[in-house]
Amino acid sequence: MASDVPEAPNIFDPGVAACPQAAYRTMVDECPVSLMPLTGGPIISRYEDVMFALRHPKIFSSAMEAQMGLGTDRPMIPQQIDPPAQTKYRKLLDPRFSASRMLELEPSIRASARKMIEVFADRGECDYSKEFAIPFPCEAFLHLFGLPLEDLSLFLEMKDGIIRPQTVAEDPTDLEAVANVRAASGKRIYAYFEDLIEKRRRDPRDDLMSFLLEAEIDGEKLSQNEVLDISFLQLLAGLDTVTATLGCSFAYLATNPEQQLRLREDASRIKGAIEELLRWETPVVGVPRLIKQDIEIGGASLEAGQMVILLLGAANIDPREFDAAEVVDFERERNRQIAFGGGNHRCLGSHLARMELRVAFEEWHRRIPAYHIKQGETPIYTGGIREVQNLPLVWDRE
Repeated sequence: MASDVPEAPNIFDPGVAACPQAAYRTMVDECPVSLMPLTGGPIISRYEDVMFALRHPKIFSSAMEAQMGLGTDRPMIPQQIDPPAQTKYRKLLDPRFSASRMLELEPSIRASARKMIEVFADRGECDYSKEFAIPFPCEAFLHLFGLPLEDLSLFLEMKDGIIRPQTVAEDPTDLEAVANVRAASGKRIYAYFEDLIEKRRRDPRDDLMSFLLEAEIDGEKLSQNEVLDISFLQLLAGLDTVTATLGCSFAYLATNPEQQLRLREDASRIKGAIEELLRWETPVVGVPRLIKQDIEIGGASLEAGQMVILLLGAANIDPREFDAAEVVDFERERNRQIAFGGGNHRCLGSHLARMELRVAFEEWHRRIPAYHIKQGETPIYTGGIREVQNLPLVWDRE
């Protein structure tokens, strides 16, 4: 790679993560390919280049489990495998996660949202992250697998051990200790799903695990390892990304009362608002890919064997793709945001996520009056997956 490629801003720094759009714009305008601080790996930031990479898995591969270190024994299916093998799993799973299928879950998920909101509605304040953004999508995941709500805290603990092991390790600066936390959490996840497999084999139900145990590809039922590897991915993807989206979106609305009012005045704007906030906030900042062959992109030469980050957040504010890219417009007509990725590996659960977000927006604004961030408090953001760790919201009690 050329020696004159500049170093990117540290998008994982909490200060940058809180308001990353300025850094994104600099990268898109001035250095469409830059280098990750510390690791020196390349980052691709322009929409056109990111989409090219997402649509060409033979060049930009997702098969990189050895490099990711996420506590898994095998690749997570279908995220960490490439076509044509990946295509078979997507054909099996896509109908199960279709928009119409997700609507069947909506009544139970809406009931969960209402129940959670009622706990604090009359209090006039809440820690939005802890009391809603974290537990709400996790309960949706439990509904999907037909699991008891009592297991919520266990799933959160296992998820954090994989995604945020530094918060669990005794010494977050000790890389070996952090890796050990991930490995131990991975073993717990496998053990949990192994036990669930045995239960569903004895007592099948109308849930995702029972479906996986009966599903066939090319006339053969899925192996136990395949079921485990699909379930492992669903846990990680289902418990964190919607939480992050909710936190970032409501932090924005809490500090932009005129936008919040627009949703109160007309609930039909909610769908457009969700798409625009996915674009503007982009909780999953970037996705990794392994370069399989030498290629020139964005004016830089990339080499086979390099790990590259496709910066979805920056691509989503690229003015070459989005008119008035720095304006948050809930009525944006042409919004091809890629917060859910693109190409073969576009997020399997995007319909579920959109339904959860819509329900959350509708139920919150139906019950909670105008809200803002508690005076003297400043939300803290994480990098990588942009999650608001604390979001104290207050409103007038009616």
